Amino acid sequence: MRRHAAIFTVSLILATGAATAEDLVNVDRTGLALEGYDPVAFFTEGRALEGQTGITTRHRGATYRFRSPENKAMFETEPDRYAPAFGGFCAYGAAKGYTAPVKIETWQIFQDRLVLNYDHKVKALFDVDRGGFLGKADANWPSIVAREGK
Repeated sequence: MRRHAAIFTVSLILATGAATAEDLVNVDRTGLALEGYDPVAFFTEGRALEGQTGITTRHRGATYRFRSPENKAMFETEPDRYAPAFGGFCAYGAAKGYTAPVKIETWQIFQDRLVLNYDHKVKALFDVDRGGFLGKADANWPSIVAREGK
C-alpha cells in the first residue's frame, strides 16, 4: 500500500452562507480526497485501490479519483453513500470532538459507511465499541464543523 506523508487541509464550502455537517472535508493541499484512492472500490472491491488521475469528480469541495468510469458514475449517482464518513477525518477523533488525519490502511466499512482512523492503534480503540464511537462522532460532527470551519 502506498504510504506517504500528506499535508491535510480543510476545505469548507459555504454554498448557502453557512456550513453544514457534510462540508468539512479532509483533503491534501491540492484538494484531493482519500489520498487519491477510489471511494467506491472500498465498497465494491473490498480493498483500497488507487484511482486514476484522468477519472475524477468533485463533491463538497473535494476531488475524488476513480479506477473506472463505472465507479465514477456510481459515486456521482450516490456521492454521500460512498464519500468517507466525517469528511475523511479520523472517526475516533470525531467521537472525541476533534479532527485528525488518517491512514488509508485503517479503512473499514461499518454500518454501510467508509470509516477511517488515525492509525492502527487508534483503529483498535475505535473497534472496541464501533457503534458507540460512531454515534458519538455523528453527534459531535456538526459542532466540529462549526468550530474547525472558522
